[in-house]
Parts: sequence; structure tokens; C-alpha cells
Amino acid sequence: MICGGVFLVPSLVMANPEPLQGEVVIDSWRNDNAIWDKTIIPAFNKHYPNIKVTYRSPTDPSTFNKQLDNDLAQGSAGDLIACRPFDGSLALFEQGHFSDITEMQGMENFPSFALGPWQTDSGAQTFCLPMASVIHGFFYNKTIFSDLNLQVPTTTSEFKQVLEKIKSSQRYVPIALGTKDKWEAATMGFQNIGPNYWQGEDGRLGLIQAQQRFTDVSYLNVYRALASWTPYLGTNYTQRSYANAIELFKSGKAAIYPTGSWDISTFENSVDFGVFSPPVVNKGDECYISDHTDLGMGLNTKSEKNAAAIAFLQWMTTAEFAELLTNGIPGFFSLSNHFFDVTHPIANEMMAWRNSCDSTIRNSAQILSRGKPDFEQQLWETSAGVLNGTMTPEEAVTVVQTGLNSWYQPQQDVKTLAEMCQAMAPISNQAQ
Repeated sequence: MICGGVFLVPSLVMANPEPLQGEVVIDSWRNDNAIWDKTIIPAFNKHYPNIKVTYRSPTDPSTFNKQLDNDLAQGSAGDLIACRPFDGSLALFEQGHFSDITEMQGMENFPSFALGPWQTDSGAQTFCLPMASVIHGFFYNKTIFSDLNLQVPTTTSEFKQVLEKIKSSQRYVPIALGTKDKWEAATMGFQNIGPNYWQGEDGRLGLIQAQQRFTDVSYLNVYRALASWTPYLGTNYTQRSYANAIELFKSGKAAIYPTGSWDISTFENSVDFGVFSPPVVNKGDECYISDHTDLGMGLNTKSEKNAAAIAFLQWMTTAEFAELLTNGIPGFFSLSNHFFDVTHPIANEMMAWRNSCDSTIRNSAQILSRGKPDFEQQLWETSAGVLNGTMTPEEAVTVVQTGLNSWYQPQQDVKTLAEMCQAMAPISNQAQ
């Protein structure tokens, strides 16, 4: 129905006296087909046995965006489409590909912070259902730590000492990280440790509001910390892909793997690993974690009349789905208000960090990647460059700030004001 110019998805769950029939295709970049096919979809079919649901994902998740654009253009995209947070999905909504689900039954089960990444800037319209967040951190091989008599580090100096001991043993690669896939350097490196330097949401919002500059010492220190990892990455790390880094840690040849909760399932039954949060600079410092609102689900506007698709999306607002998702894909934490136990010990430990550390999201997710050059892409390039030794931390922050200056008006205004003050300084000195 149409109400005040806004499409309202009709409330169908448990409201239709006739058994619903139909087909639903779900498109996602996540290769979680097994859990969907074996657990989530069968649970839905207990309520709707006459609806056939197919979960589709590419072999290479990095191809998803391009494939989705092609499928949307050709009208062959799924009925339900996985949504990344903020700008990418907002653009699809503005292009007319996602339905407005603001008033859909079940949306009341999500708090405002969870809805925010999939709302218009005004917050008036919601275009994707919040599904899950992921938390950044470090996995470590318990056997190696025991073998070398290592303690889990809590500060950056302790972290450096641990790395040095691992390297000195000449038996293991200290850090399983590569720079061939540049996103890995930014996501597993920069965005992992960064919040402890720019102080979480204060720093993220400070850049958006132009109260901070990327050339500030907090961002410079993140790159300096990244540069300090280089001696501990092992041989040929510049040719090491994300898949290679996973295999290096999985095989027991590397001691520490910078990552996030999304990789918990990757190492199940292959390596005995623990987890620690990003080390703070000084003991007793307030800690910050990247608790990133990562995954949502949108309704393809071409499927607004597909009652089966809407029924599935509404079922995703329930406690049943929230628990199946969180415990079925450990490390993906439901964004709903429902209460249930998290069964996986590593996932449970990472989620407990929320009790002692302030949460933030990746600083490239909202607003700052809307222009050209793309802020996210620049973080990829500079993070990889610093780890490769082809770019200094000072060069890295200058490149990114210059990029923001070229298109982002709030940062342009601050730049202009700074230049005016600099130009007036000699006149002020003369007056004195």
C-alpha cells in the first residue's frame, strides 16, 4: 500500500489464513550456504512448508557487488538481497532497488543504533533489516603460545615483545597477514587497531564533522603501529592473499592472526585458538573495539508483490532467527533486542568485550566514502603501502587527507580556515 508517498510492506506473517506458497531467492556475498541450507531455511519451512527458499552466494565474495549491479540491471537479482551498512546500500535504495520497510511488522525488535546503518541520513526511512555485527580482534594459536611460554598481550609494548619472541624462535611466522588483497591490510590492520588511537566514535564522528583531520597525530600513530608489524609478517607477505593468510594460521605455521569474529568458523576443528582484543597503548587506557554493523537484508523492489519473500523477511525479525544466525554462524552477532545464550566460547568472549570497551564502527562506512577519491579505497592503498614499506605513515595520512579535501565540503572548509589563519599569522606577528 502507499501511505504519504511511502511504500509500506503489508503485514503478512500469521495474517494470511491460506498457506503461503511461492519461491524466494536470497543473494548474499557471504559463503554461508551450508548453515542456511541445513539450519535456517529448514527452520523457516517449519512455519511455511510450501515456500521454497534458495540462498545464493558467489565463490569469490569480492565479485558480489559487480554481479549484483548486473543482476539488478537485468532484473535477475534475488528477492532478498544482503545489505552492507550505510552508503553502498543507501545508494541502492535511492536508485529504487530496495523497498522502504520502515513500518514492516517486526521492525520494532531493533534498537535505533542497529537501524541507523540502513536508514536515510534523516532517519526517516529504513531500507534494510539489521542482521548482524562483527567484532575485530586477534586470534592466537594456543599451542604456539604455550610452546614459547607467551602471555596474551594487553598493551602495544607487550604485543611487540610477544612478536619479537616469536620471531626469535625462528619456528613460526609471528603475524599471518598479507598485502596482496589490499582490503585485508585496512580491515584486519588499520580498522582493527585504529579505534584505540582515535578513541572510537569520538574520532569517527570527528572526521565526519571536520572537528578532526586525518593528518592528526592519532591517525599518524595508527600507521606507525602498522609499520611496526612489517618485520613480523614473514617472507613474501606482499604476495600473500587473504586465503593464504588463513591457510598460514590454520596450518599452525603462524602464531597470531589479525581478524574479526567473522573468521571464527574458518578455523573450527583445525587449530586450537584463543582471542584477544586490540592492545591499548598504555596499561589502564580506555579500550575501544570495532563492533561493526556489518550485515543487513533488503527487499528487492521488484519483489514487493512476492508475499513469500515478505514472509521470510518478517520471520527474520524473530527471536528464532536471531538465535539461529548468532549460534549458527559464530561471530555474527544479532542486532535485535532478543535475549538468548551465545554458545560458542570465542564468540561469547568477543561479545563480552562490549562490557569493558566502547564500541564503534569502521570509520570508512558512513559518509566519507561517498566521494572520489573513495575514502575506503584510499585506506586500502595506504594501509598496504605502509605495510609494504613503499609509503611512510606521514605520506599515508597526507594522501588520505588530500583526498578528503578534494571533495568533502566540511573538510574543505576547515582547510580554507586553516590557510587563512596561517596567512594572517605573519601580520599578527608584525602587529606585536
